[in-house]
Amino acid sequence: MSRNLTATLAAALRADIVDGTIAPGDKLPSESTLIAEHGVSRTVVREAITRLQAEGLVHTRRGAGSYALTPPAEAAGGAAVRPARTLGERTALLEYRAGLESEAAALAALRRRQEHLAALRSCLRAFDDAAGSPADMLASDFDFHSTVARASGNAFFVDAVQALGPAMISMPRGRLEAEGDSRARAAQVGAEHAAVLAALEAGDPLSAAAAMRTHLVNSRRRVESEAGR
Repeated sequence: MSRNLTATLAAALRADIVDGTIAPGDKLPSESTLIAEHGVSRTVVREAITRLQAEGLVHTRRGAGSYALTPPAEAAGGAAVRPARTLGERTALLEYRAGLESEAAALAALRRRQEHLAALRSCLRAFDDAAGSPADMLASDFDFHSTVARASGNAFFVDAVQALGPAMISMPRGRLEAEGDSRARAAQVGAEHAAVLAALEAGDPLSAAAAMRTHLVNSRRRVESEAGR
């Protein structure tokens, strides 16, 4: 019976994480809340959380609770996009994004309209305002990259970014650890986004491509550093 209850609770929490009810970076309901809402024991809750940890969907900080990580995305039509959970998969994804998004940024510098620039400035403000909230930072980070793709004027770039979804912005365990390190990381990302925007505002395709590539290469280095490499 305990195994069935564990599987049922794990499935419910998994569904909430995958459909975004519990966003990447959000804290899961407390142990006592899950016990009360699902009518299960403390052992069942802990076993369900352990399952989700093994699947790479949850990270637990001692004394702070459990947090959702980025789930694999799904492409249009329900076809699964290749998940990026391991360090090797995340770095491979960033290599792919560097090629894809650098060209999108170059085209965006030539084709962007004022509404795109205004939207990108809004993304930067939202990212800064979200400091301390990993889930909100991830959302504004993805919005920034989606807007650059739209500014390229090429629907294939837009489709590629949307197919990857917010899962392309990794939410590794390191983002949920020491607050000081998290804020320093956010400041770096914000500065790199601002460099991309400055190149788009200047209408300089070479600088835009270089700024986007620099940002994504630095993102790869941060991911490797957070993994202890």
